[in-house]
Amino acid sequence: MMDNHSVSRLPEGLIPIAAISVLVLVILFALGILGGDKKIDAGTTEIKGLALPNHAKTLKVSNQMEANLLSWQGTVRSRLAVKISPKLNARIIELPVHPGDRLKKGAVIAKLDDRELAAAYNAANASYHAAQAQATLAKTEETRIIDLFNKQAVTKQNYDAVLAQAQSALALANQAAENARQSKVLQGENILYAPFDGVVGERLQEPGDMGLPNQPIITILKPDDLRLEVAVSDGCSAELKLGMAVNVQIEVIGQLLTGVVDEISPEIDAQTHSQLIKIRLPNVAGLQQGQFANLQLACQDLQQALFIPKSSIVHYGQLQAVNIVDGQRLHVRHIRTGKEQGLLVQVLSGLHDGDTIMIESGLNP
Repeated sequence: MMDNHSVSRLPEGLIPIAAISVLVLVILFALGILGGDKKIDAGTTEIKGLALPNHAKTLKVSNQMEANLLSWQGTVRSRLAVKISPKLNARIIELPVHPGDRLKKGAVIAKLDDRELAAAYNAANASYHAAQAQATLAKTEETRIIDLFNKQAVTKQNYDAVLAQAQSALALANQAAENARQSKVLQGENILYAPFDGVVGERLQEPGDMGLPNQPIITILKPDDLRLEVAVSDGCSAELKLGMAVNVQIEVIGQLLTGVVDEISPEIDAQTHSQLIKIRLPNVAGLQQGQFANLQLACQDLQQALFIPKSSIVHYGQLQAVNIVDGQRLHVRHIRTGKEQGLLVQVLSGLHDGDTIMIESGLNP
């Protein structure tokens, strides 16, 4: 008879092997490979002794025709987004706005160094006053020579020369006035103003940088006038029409919005065989320029799909399962799910047309 200490006398290397052997036997019995002829279909676990509750609600699942929804990712952009740049070369001395700032139309965006333009304006203005003085003197001389000519006190040659000089002085004064006016306008171009009510998108330069024509300093956009810009395959975009309502999923804010097709590019990209579509979006909280969004289109033939209530799914960690009803008994079957539609979810595998599942136990929680 073996005493209680005989196990400890087993070689140390045999102890792990014995433990693994016992574990394998337990698994084989659990799977029905040993200990009986009855086998359970793969993916199904029989709950022995668990009967269907008397008040349980069941559902016989069946295939149903469903549009094959495709998703096309695009970017939310403002309909009106402009880049502000100076008209003249000048150094930026003030830039009081920052990204996210809300601006009213006419608000000062930037000030550039205007010392050279100020000097040019002062010179033009001085020239104007000098020319104006000469024109005044010429006008006085013109009046005098007309009076003398009427009295036949001067020759026709002197008369014509004085009138020509007066006209020339007046023309020079008018030109000087126009130069001064243009110089004043140019001086005003070194202060940049917001062209409309909007929000600062980007600040592309800093005070001290050299402002150049066609080199933007900031961008301004309208935050409440957004649309989705998305490239859609030409095979799918052909079904879209201007003014057509479409579904847009905004993942960041977790909302499904209804947009309206606002613009369809007349050209198809030869490389990607796609067409640019712009969709007007409603003004909702949290929607911002630059966010990603998905246009959902049913542009393929109908397909069969199985949908069940999301509440009928049982979770085992990261695994999903349902309670299969077989007579008055329940079995657990693992499933794989796909897209959701409201309170329903599509079952990709694990269920078949005609299976019956328990959707509610009928028992009080």
